[in-house]
Amino acid sequence: MKAEGGRQKAKGRGRLLNDRSLCRLLCVTLLLFFILHPSSFILAGAWSRQPSGTLAWLHGVYFLDGQKGWAVGGRGALLKTEDGGRRWQLRPRPTEDSLRDVYFANEQTGWLVCERSIYELRTEQDQRSYLMRTNDGGETWQRVDVLGNNVEVLLWRVAFADEEHGWALGEGGALYATRDGGVSWARQEVPTPHLLLGATFLDNSRGWIAGAGATLLATDDGGETWRAAPRPGGLNANGRLNAICFIDGRRGWVVGSGGVVIHTTNGGRTWQAQATPTDADLYDVKFLNEREGWAVGAEGTLLHTVDGGARWQAESFPTRHPLERLALAAPAHVWAVGFGGIILAQVSAATPPPLQPDQPATRKRRVAN
Repeated sequence: MKAEGGRQKAKGRGRLLNDRSLCRLLCVTLLLFFILHPSSFILAGAWSRQPSGTLAWLHGVYFLDGQKGWAVGGRGALLKTEDGGRRWQLRPRPTEDSLRDVYFANEQTGWLVCERSIYELRTEQDQRSYLMRTNDGGETWQRVDVLGNNVEVLLWRVAFADEEHGWALGEGGALYATRDGGVSWARQEVPTPHLLLGATFLDNSRGWIAGAGATLLATDDGGETWRAAPRPGGLNANGRLNAICFIDGRRGWVVGSGGVVIHTTNGGRTWQAQATPTDADLYDVKFLNEREGWAVGAEGTLLHTVDGGARWQAESFPTRHPLERLALAAPAHVWAVGFGGIILAQVSAATPPPLQPDQPATRKRRVAN
């Protein structure tokens, strides 16, 4: 009987050891998988850092859909993903100059905004800015002359309404338009001498621009004429408006210095301030629909709203790096890029309730520079 009892205890200890070994093996396997594939553990509604493979300051990001995207930055850094950012591939640098912005009309045709350092200009005829275009998905890039003899103009962003109609904007109220897919570019006159920082176009007629000096412009004829919008009460005349987003012909948002967010419901004829929980400069804003949107900025600022901006809430992520640009893809994919090669990703879990017309107004934030 004692021998039998000893055998039973030995079997029990063996099973316990086997169970512990299996548990350890499972834990080690999961740990290794998490280390090697961190983006596989993104929880809906949570931000996760995606490995970029670069420390370059990323100035631009663009996604065609939830899988295919590009990011660009300093010293010609060019990254591409085909799986939503789980794996970012460093592509051959098309130039050693900084890449300020990126846009793709489709999988083959894309554009880069390039900026040369003033310390690398060799002659008085060297341009500070130029565009590059690809027709083969980024395998090769060709330089495009937009500025002509205006060699000192610094381009900042590019915005396209479709494959044929696009605009490049920058310093000193510089605005150049193409109607033939970038074959030719012509300067458009705008009623401001200030730096133009952000633009959005719903189609080849309707568009809006934001910029320094509290600049807010709108056009209904493809940029043949531009009108300035009245400045919202309290907005500093020297305030810098960095980005603009419209979801239709009526509703739009602008972000700027000092945590400023302003909103329009009438196509930009008038603007109202929205309260935000930050004084940090905001660099970009994007909305999925009339309710859900994000804004990013200095000091790792991440803001989120699910009620059209009536309430903006800060979202936490352990970074103090500036976040410069956002990209969205339906149904609810969001990316943010910035200093130090940082790329953050989120799959939104929010299911925003319908906006209520009698919803009480929130306290308005003081709009300042």
